[in-house]
Amino acid sequence: MSVGFTIEARVTRRRAGREGAWGVELREIEIFLNLAEELHFGRTAERLHVSVSRVSQSIRKSERMIGAPLFERTSRKVELTTVGEVLQAGLRPAYEGIGHAVSSASAAARRMSGTLALGFMGAQAHQLEPVLARFRARHPDAELRYHEVVFSDPFSALRRGDIDVLTTWLPVDEPDITVGPVLRTEPLRLLVAAGHPLAAAGRAQIEALAGLAIPAVRGDAPASWLDGVLLERTPAGREIPRGPAVTTYQEVLTLVAAGKVVCPVPDEGRRYFPWPGVVYLPLDGAAPVRWALVWRASDSTPLVRAFVAETQRAMG
Repeated sequence: MSVGFTIEARVTRRRAGREGAWGVELREIEIFLNLAEELHFGRTAERLHVSVSRVSQSIRKSERMIGAPLFERTSRKVELTTVGEVLQAGLRPAYEGIGHAVSSASAAARRMSGTLALGFMGAQAHQLEPVLARFRARHPDAELRYHEVVFSDPFSALRRGDIDVLTTWLPVDEPDITVGPVLRTEPLRLLVAAGHPLAAAGRAQIEALAGLAIPAVRGDAPASWLDGVLLERTPAGREIPRGPAVTTYQEVLTLVAAGKVVCPVPDEGRRYFPWPGVVYLPLDGAAPVRWALVWRASDSTPLVRAFVAETQRAMG
C-alpha cells in the first residue's frame, strides 16, 4: 500500500553529535516489511511489482537513515539484524493500523444515510427484492420507503419529489425523466372473463383485439407510455376499441370479470393477481413488456446513484 503522505521521525545521530530529522515514505516501510517477511529480494520485488534494484535502493536508503544495517546478506540467504528485528516489531502494528484506518475511512465514505423513496407498480417491489437486498447490505444507514403508483398516473409522484426512483414499463419518452437499466422482460398476456370464447381456446392472437374492447384509462398517463401495454393498434395497424375507463388494476379485474372488456396485461398479473372469474391467456404476436428504473433527470442524488449502481450489478 502506498499513499501520498510521509511519516516523520526524529532520531539522535551520535556520529554527527547533534539531533537530526529524517523522513521515510510509506512505500519504504512497505518494502522493508515485505523483505523482512520474505527474506528474499526477488520474491519481494515480484510481490510488490517493482524491480529488485528498487528493493535494494530502498533498503540502503532506510539503513542510511537508521544508521545501521537492517539485513545480513550473503550469497545464500538474507536475515534480519537485531536492529532490523526491532524496526520490524515497531513498524508492523503501525503499518497495519494505517491500512485499517484507510480501509475504514473508505468504507465510511461508501456508507450513505438518508431516505430513498421507491415507487413501484403492482408486484414490482417483490420483483426487485434481489436489488433491495444488495442495497440494504451495502448501505445499512439508508432507509427505504415504498410508494405504490397506479398506471393511470405513473409519473406525478416522481415529478413532485414524493418518490426518488420508480419502476415502470417502457417506453418512457419524457424529457424530464431519465431511463435507467432494464430490470426484467416478460410476456404480455390477455386478461379475459372465464366464460369468454377466447378462454375456451386457451390463447389469443393479438390481431383479435381489433374486434374487442379494452379499457380506456382515466388520468394523466402519457399515451405513448400506455401503448407499451394497452395497445392502440394491432401490429397490422388495426385500431383497438376502447371500453369503460379505469384508474386501478382492481377496476380492470372487475370489468373483465363482468365481461365488459378484455385487457392486455404484463405476465406478473397472472402470477400475483389471480381473481375469481378471470383467465390470463398467452397473447400470440405481442411484443414483450420491459420494466425499467427511472428517476428525475434534474435530481440524481448520491442515494439514487447508489441504488442505480446496485441495480446494474444485480442485473449483471
